[in-house]
Amino acid sequence: MPATKLICLDCDSTLSAIEGIDELARLRGLAVLGRVEAMTNDAMEGRVSVESVFGRRLEIIEPRREDLAAVGRRYIETVEPTARETIAALVARGWTPVIVSGGFTQAIQPLADFLGVTRIVAVELNFTADGRFDGFDETAPTSRTGGKIGVIEQLRREYVPEKVVMVGDGVSDLETKPVVDVFVGFGRYLTRPRVKAEARYFVQALDQILEII
Repeated sequence: MPATKLICLDCDSTLSAIEGIDELARLRGLAVLGRVEAMTNDAMEGRVSVESVFGRRLEIIEPRREDLAAVGRRYIETVEPTARETIAALVARGWTPVIVSGGFTQAIQPLADFLGVTRIVAVELNFTADGRFDGFDETAPTSRTGGKIGVIEQLRREYVPEKVVMVGDGVSDLETKPVVDVFVGFGRYLTRPRVKAEARYFVQALDQILEII
């Protein structure tokens, strides 16, 4: 495979304004949303491990297949305003974009198609024939703390890139800092103090990436 440069992008609160898991919870009412949002924030701030809340949130919500389709539409409706043009510009410069997310593959796929991103590393949900929740791929690395590090290492082996950049808003993204060439913190929707303090760069719009890499 020819030399390339990899730009790895988080999805929730980065490529889109929303957190997909919270949107699934919203479909179940405000009480469920409140419980799930608190768990999501604890994980994204690094107060608890991702794996300690990952399955529990899904058990509380019990999402259906059609719920993921609805979240997929919401991702596009709330897409970061400069995302599409930024990704197109990066591709023109020789970068290969990859969405690396602890979100759900079926919901992220429509956004990836909209953005022109062909590679997603996320978590596949399982459903019964009639569309009821039936667990998730527990081998998915992004469903646990430190998982994005393993993803980056795998992508390095696969692509043998000359440079790797990670962009994201959460502590799970920041964890990749030791294994990427540049970590860019993102704060348009949420500014997490630790991410802002430890990122090499911190941006408020994705098109600002074009000026620093």
